[in-house]
Amino acid sequence: MARVAVFSAGSWGTAFGLVLADAGNDVTLWARRDEVCATINDKHENTDYFPGIELPSRVRATSNPDEALDGAEFVVLSVPSQSLRDNLTGWAPVIPEDAVFISLMKGVELGTTKRMSEVIAEVTGAGPERIAVVSGPNLAKEIAMREPAASVVACQDDDVAHRIQALCHSRAFRPYRSTDVLGCELGGAYKNVVGLCVGMAVGLGFGDNTTASVITRGLAETARLAMALGADPLTLMGLAGLGDLVATCSSPLSRNRTFGEKLGQGMTTEEIYATTSQVAEGAKSCSSILQLARDTGVDAPIAEHVDAVVRGEISARDMMDAFIARDTKAERD
Repeated sequence: MARVAVFSAGSWGTAFGLVLADAGNDVTLWARRDEVCATINDKHENTDYFPGIELPSRVRATSNPDEALDGAEFVVLSVPSQSLRDNLTGWAPVIPEDAVFISLMKGVELGTTKRMSEVIAEVTGAGPERIAVVSGPNLAKEIAMREPAASVVACQDDDVAHRIQALCHSRAFRPYRSTDVLGCELGGAYKNVVGLCVGMAVGLGFGDNTTASVITRGLAETARLAMALGADPLTLMGLAGLGDLVATCSSPLSRNRTFGEKLGQGMTTEEIYATTSQVAEGAKSCSSILQLARDTGVDAPIAEHVDAVVRGEISARDMMDAFIARDTKAERD
């Protein structure tokens, strides 16, 4: 049993907190709003995201970061990726010096093109042995409903990966481990961009041939960038790569696919933001992922065109037409 602080009480943070509690740990969720904390503590339910799903008694909530972090051995971070730096800068002074960070976030920071583990290291000074990521086909609602699922725990220190593996191995959640933090993070971030693209294809009315083609070429694009940066190609074939990609691109529960569908149906990015309170990480991170690919010298047509649609520079139909019009080449190229 360990004491774990989870920031924040959104859908994935709450679901992962449930997993941790099912595995026998004491979990404190940090929520921004007092009324969310009161509902979790009094009714054992997060009605904003999972109405009707009872949270374990080991889960409690607070809006006070100091209280959440008191005695925490592990600090789970599940805030929107573009707000991590500002939030973590405020929390860092009260985080226990030996606490291990676990990132659930799947994005690349705008401006710096840093992965979330790199932002954590930069803000807190934590070494790689104190920074881990969890990534895989983990749609939050299905996790909260305790449907069987698997994921990858990645840390450069395999002993720490072992500890976290034990920390979150519950009756419905099976974690595997890896030392390829880079590959896991890029797989998780890039699949959101591909999910947007697949959603646009669905929104335009296209069928399985089109979506399968986008998924496959999206995986190839992800692997090109990840390998160019030093990732293990096998990571992209596993749960944090192909597994996460399939879940995001196939499920109506995926925020990114849903966001893409609305773009394909003709809504603008601003109109979509105005009608939803949840963050589609791919819409926020596509430009930083594209910049990372350009800086690395990697061709990234899906990221390039998705970014253009999100910016309103082209339509989803223009994007699909542009893919077909690209020069033909050998598949391995």
